[in-house]
Amino acid sequence: MSGMIKTIGGLLRQKKVSCAELTQAYLDGIAKDNSTLNAYVRVTADRALETAGAVDRKIAAGEPLSLLEGIPMTLKDNISTRGIETTCCSRILKGYTPIYDATVWQTLQKQNAVLLGKTNMDEFAMGSSCETSCFGGAANPFDTGHVAGGSSGGGASAVGGNLAVYALGSDTGGSIRQPAGFCGLVGLKPTYGAVSRFGLIAYASSLDQIGPICKTVSDAAAVFETISDRDPMDSTSVGRKESVLAQLEQKPDSLTIGVVKEYFHGVEPQVETALQEAVRTYEKLGAKIVELSMPAISYALPVYYILACAEASSNLGRYDGIRYGYRAEHYNSIHEMICKTRSEGFGPEVQRRILLGSYVLSAGYYDAYYKKAQNLRGAVIRGFEETFAQCDVILAPTVPMTAFPKGFAEQDQVQTYQTDICTVPVNIAGIPALSMPCGYDRKGLPIGMQLIANRFEEKKLLQTAFLFEQEMAGEIYRKTEWGCRQYA
Repeated sequence: MSGMIKTIGGLLRQKKVSCAELTQAYLDGIAKDNSTLNAYVRVTADRALETAGAVDRKIAAGEPLSLLEGIPMTLKDNISTRGIETTCCSRILKGYTPIYDATVWQTLQKQNAVLLGKTNMDEFAMGSSCETSCFGGAANPFDTGHVAGGSSGGGASAVGGNLAVYALGSDTGGSIRQPAGFCGLVGLKPTYGAVSRFGLIAYASSLDQIGPICKTVSDAAAVFETISDRDPMDSTSVGRKESVLAQLEQKPDSLTIGVVKEYFHGVEPQVETALQEAVRTYEKLGAKIVELSMPAISYALPVYYILACAEASSNLGRYDGIRYGYRAEHYNSIHEMICKTRSEGFGPEVQRRILLGSYVLSAGYYDAYYKKAQNLRGAVIRGFEETFAQCDVILAPTVPMTAFPKGFAEQDQVQTYQTDICTVPVNIAGIPALSMPCGYDRKGLPIGMQLIANRFEEKKLLQTAFLFEQEMAGEIYRKTEWGCRQYA
C-alpha cells in the first residue's frame, strides 16, 4: 500500500498540483470540517501558504525536494513552536508563545514541512479521550458522537478526517497509539531516546516520547526516519540505530510473534476476535506464533500512574502565574496569587494527578508508593527482556475496546484509566510500539492492533506492521465520510 507522503510528493514533483493548491485544499477542509471535528485549536494558514510558496519556487527552479518537503502536517499543542501560541490545551498557559522551537519542529522546518496548525489534546496530555482540553474534545472521524482518543486526539482526528497528511503527537502512556487505534490510523511510539524531547512540554519526563500519527506504515517510517537523529539539546537522546525506510518492504527471513496472554484479560469479544484473525493472517504469511506469559504486566497500570503523577507534580510546579501564562486577577499576597492561579488555571484531571503525585512523593509515603513503583518498573523491564528472548515482536490489543462515546470518561473515570492497561507497559520499559487497524466492530468503529518490539528495533517493528498492512490493505483501510478531501 503506497503511503500518502510518497503519493503527494510524487504529485508535487510531477507538477500535477502546486504546493500552494495542495495547502489551500487542506486549509479549505479545515475551514469546512474543523467546527465538527474540533481537531485544530490553532490554524497557521499564513505560515503554511508562505512555506508552500517556497516549495513551489524550488520546484519551478528544478531543485530536488526532500522526503517531507511540501507535505501538509500538524503538531500537537505541547510541542513548542517559536512565535506560535502553545498552550497544552490548558487555561494556565493561555497566551504563552515560546521563544524557541522544539527540535522535531526545527528538523521539519528545514525540510519545508507545511505546518497547518496546532492540534487538540487532553490538558497537559493527561487523559484518554481528549475531553480534558480547555477547548473541548476532538471528535472521531468515523462517528463524531465518539471520542478521538487521548491525549493526542486532535492529531488523530485531523489525520483521520483528512485535515492533515500526518501529525506529530506525544506518547506518555499510550497517547499516540490509543487515538490511532480509535481512529483507524498508524501511530508509532518510538524507543525512549530515539526522538528528541527538547521543546516537548513535559508531563512525565521518563515516559514521554514524540512520534507520528499517519495513514500508513510507510508514512510512519518516513516521518520517524526524519525526526530520529541524536540531539545534544536532549541528554536522553541517542537517535535511531539504523535506517528503517530503505528496508521497510524487506520481509524478515524469520519472524516469531509472541501472544502474551495477560494482554488479553478483559478485552471486548469483538476486539479479541479481530486480533485472533490478525494472528491467523501472520501465520498464513509464514510467521511462527508462540503463546507466552508475562505476569509483570499486572503491575504496569499502578506503576504507571504512581510514576507519571509523581513526575507531573514536579514538572508542573513551574506554573505559578509569575513568569508566563495565566494569572489570577484578584489576590492579596503572592501565596494567594499562586494558589488561585493554579486552582483556576488547571482543570480537574490535572489537579487530581498533581495531588496524587505530591502524595506519593511526600514524607512517609515515598517508600510505600514511589520507591516500590520504581522497583516494580524494573520487574516490567525484565519481563519484556525475558519475553523478547522467545519472540521478535509481541502482538496485543492497543485498547481493550473501540472508541467510547463522548462523556464516558467523565462518568466512569476508573474504567477510563483502565483503557491504558495495554499501552502503559511499553512506556515503563522505554521500548517501541505501533498501533495499526486490524478490523472494525459492529458499529463500524476501528479496532487497533498493537505490535511491540525490543529497544531500538523500530526496523523490525515497522517491517512486521508493513507485512500485515500489505496483506490486509483492502479490508482494513476504509475511507470515512471525511475521506473525500482533494489530493488526500
